[in-house]
Amino acid sequence: MSKLLYIESSPRKSRSKSIEVANSFLDAYKKAHPNDEIETLDLWETSLPEFDGYTIEAKYQVLNGQTFDAEQEAAWKKVVEVCDAFKSADKFLISVPMWNFGVPYKLKHYIDVIAQPEQTFLFDPKTGYSGLVTGKPAVVVYARGGAYGGEGSGMDHQKPYVEQLLGFLGFTEIHPIVIEPTSAAPDDLAASMAAATTKAQSLAQSI
Repeated sequence: MSKLLYIESSPRKSRSKSIEVANSFLDAYKKAHPNDEIETLDLWETSLPEFDGYTIEAKYQVLNGQTFDAEQEAAWKKVVEVCDAFKSADKFLISVPMWNFGVPYKLKHYIDVIAQPEQTFLFDPKTGYSGLVTGKPAVVVYARGGAYGGEGSGMDHQKPYVEQLLGFLGFTEIHPIVIEPTSAAPDDLAASMAAATTKAQSLAQSI
């Protein structure tokens, strides 16, 4: 039995195209993998630790191979708990709307908490960085109001950022599903949603 972690980052819920396609994936996944565990992490309903002074200091203590004081240790414990929950999954589904050409701040907060030395990556002065979250597939559903191929690609700080971050953490099997433009005419949007849904359902069976 495997565990799938679904990370939801849109607050629009029933109006969200990224959630709609992610739900299609989940429906198909449950049929294809009836014994697997599915955990949903709604970032709008989740309390995350602030990455404030003591936490930042603790991070640099880890990077420098030094010990914590009491305040740093307490702050780092909260970060480790979030990292452990993330790493406990065998497979990942992430739904991501585009906000201001990037990702929602709730998702950025979560990323800033889980991207930590000795938790999800290692740093060696001689060899550089290496990700620790390996051998796990990730499906990422992206929704954006505009179209960001061709000349518009330079404005896309959503998909490249998420995939660079996942790669940094060690992911090598990343399956993108893109819905764009969500601001298109109804017939064009329907076609985009149909294609995304078909791809999501296919991935759910094969992942």
